[in-house]
Amino acid sequence: MEKNVVNHKSYLDELNDIQRKAVVSGSGPKMVIAGPGSGKTRVLTYRIAYLIQQGIPPHRILALTFTNKAAREMKDRIERVVGAAAKRVIAGTFHSVFARFLRYDAHLIGYPNDFTIYDTDDTKSVVRGIIKKLGLEPKVYQVSAIRSRISMAKSNLITPKLYAANTDLINQDRMNRRPMLQNIYGLYTQELMRAGAMDFDDLLLQMFRLLYENYDNVREKYQEKFDYVLVDEFQDTNYLQYQIIKQFIDYDHSPHNINIVGDDAQSIYSFRGATIENILKFEQDYPQVETFKLEQNYRSTNFIVQAANDVISYNKNQIQKKIWTSEEQGEKIKIEKCISDTEEGRKVASLIIEQKNRHHLKNSEIAILYRTNAQSRTLEEHLRRNNIPYKIFGGLSFYQRKEVKDLVAYLRLTVNYKDNEAMKRVINYPKRGLGNTTVQKIIDIADANEISMWEAVGMVKLSKRAENALLGFGKMIQDFTKRSETQDAYTLASYIAKKSGILDLLQQDNTPEGVSRVENITSLLNGIQEFIDLDEVVEGQDLDAISNKSLAAYLQNITLLTDQDQSDVDDVDHITLMSVHAAKGLEYPSVFVVGMEENLFPSYLSVSDPRQLDEERRLFYVAITRAEKYLTLTYANSRYHYGQVRYNDVSRFLEEIGGDNVDSIISSSNTTAGFGAARSRLSGNFKSLREVKVPELKIDPAQFKPSPNDQIAPGQKVLHLKFGEGEVLAVDGATDNKIATIRFDQVDNPERRIMLRFAKLQILD
Repeated sequence: MEKNVVNHKSYLDELNDIQRKAVVSGSGPKMVIAGPGSGKTRVLTYRIAYLIQQGIPPHRILALTFTNKAAREMKDRIERVVGAAAKRVIAGTFHSVFARFLRYDAHLIGYPNDFTIYDTDDTKSVVRGIIKKLGLEPKVYQVSAIRSRISMAKSNLITPKLYAANTDLINQDRMNRRPMLQNIYGLYTQELMRAGAMDFDDLLLQMFRLLYENYDNVREKYQEKFDYVLVDEFQDTNYLQYQIIKQFIDYDHSPHNINIVGDDAQSIYSFRGATIENILKFEQDYPQVETFKLEQNYRSTNFIVQAANDVISYNKNQIQKKIWTSEEQGEKIKIEKCISDTEEGRKVASLIIEQKNRHHLKNSEIAILYRTNAQSRTLEEHLRRNNIPYKIFGGLSFYQRKEVKDLVAYLRLTVNYKDNEAMKRVINYPKRGLGNTTVQKIIDIADANEISMWEAVGMVKLSKRAENALLGFGKMIQDFTKRSETQDAYTLASYIAKKSGILDLLQQDNTPEGVSRVENITSLLNGIQEFIDLDEVVEGQDLDAISNKSLAAYLQNITLLTDQDQSDVDDVDHITLMSVHAAKGLEYPSVFVVGMEENLFPSYLSVSDPRQLDEERRLFYVAITRAEKYLTLTYANSRYHYGQVRYNDVSRFLEEIGGDNVDSIISSSNTTAGFGAARSRLSGNFKSLREVKVPELKIDPAQFKPSPNDQIAPGQKVLHLKFGEGEVLAVDGATDNKIATIRFDQVDNPERRIMLRFAKLQILD
């Protein structure tokens, strides 16, 4: 039975003027620039419904999305307007639609029409086999990194032949100690061809080949098949996707009926290959394009909308628009200054409780966003301590992430040789030549004799190679245990992370996912150092029973924190934690964005590259615009980094928000020197970073001679290459972590706290 059909007049009456113009526009290329919360999906779906009502056959409309969910929602909305005809619209993700087309014509490019689609595990297995076949070092030719490189090549229409001829790519591979990558790519392609298989990238690459490489009759067939091509989230398309779209609509007798919807200000996926130039240069590709800007925001209060405008205005390369709202002014944005990341976690939990009581919010109406997944650790700990249920969106809880569990398993085995689950997890990780058969033998003997796997090792008959591998593993664990008698938990855990090979293995993978895994290991180690520094007695133990700086004490602490039935969380009202990338497309009444510090947000990887810095700013824009009513931004003066306390500058993005939109609260009376910019901003006197003056030094850096750090003392005049001349006001901290408070003469924010072991200071008197 058909769903209730909304008549023509009523659904158009739901639209504002500019939305309606976009929906009822005629033929030719159309570009809809849709700001956050501006009704993008409604315009796209009603445009399709309108075309059908104007007589365009549904099966002659192609709508491309990035998620199956978006495609289903699109069809459901269209069906509510035009009825069952919506089912005949060709709508789906790029991959699903092109896979469907390739089932008919793949034989023209050498593939069977019933080709297999290899998933991630399949492709990893193929790459792993090639690396082994070529006798290459797995730690250098890391599987994930190789897959990422091949994916990059395919997304840029670079075949193995073109790859081998590209000097820049070959030189990059040589610098990364992977000169054989071009060979792996060639063999990988051959292997998939032999297997009659395509990976996800091939569904795009082979579709392009089908349309472009001397198959004019095929290209014409598809060009004649569709009267209209509509693309959602166009700012997220990569180079290859756009080239395919062009093949569908670029021909002489075509009116170029391509309709794109997107927002350049929300282009945040360059690490996946997304190319913002596709949307920025669309008007150059189609000079006759008609552009519609959806600038009315229906989601957020005025203070939030204006803050978003403030921030994004700093990006040079963008399609100009001014988002506005008729919603209430609402509450001003709160900026919370915290002494440390620990206080940040505690403060966020406290503010959540306060908001729930004051505004009667459910947990499900609150989200915490962070730049990196590793930041969830302190937040999770404080939410648990306050009995606030939460769920990690689009990922695992910090302590459930594989790399974290792997290192924790080593720590557990160091403390307790009889921990069989820990033993199973790390006995052959990183790989040391022990096959599944060998490991199973150990398990079987342990079970038969009711002993631990550790004790069973000596009872198993093994090959010389396996025996040596186990002997080396055993000596390594015993070394860890011996060190635990004299070393604190952080020193020992850091040693284990390196000596076990986990850290080296993860650092071989330079993909975004690989970098994230290393960050998670670093965050775990930081948590151990923080646990030691807190110097608290472990609950239920006295100081004589267990040292609170020991590895055993730390493991007991996180077991108490993480021993939670996660399945119960799904059944209760919970806070949502996620990265900002994962939050795109979502909205919440209350949003917390944490870790607003330089080198964290924006990321340290982006601050030296203007293009990447622009993307970081777009990412912050996305974060701001997830909030409907309440937005809280937090930053920490100090944060653990590789086990050391690092003092942070406030994020430049906070300084870009106009003072009229902010109601800042100083969460501590501690006004750590070095945060003058933060203090001036918190008082409402905002100043753009563009206005900050860097002193011109009168000294040639080549003549600059740093003085020994142990000679720096209060009252001295010193010279710093960046900040100029200053006076040392105080020196505090332990020997290796001494911090000097210095007042400089010629900078906007004169007082700075500088860690001496990283500073270069020349004593002037």
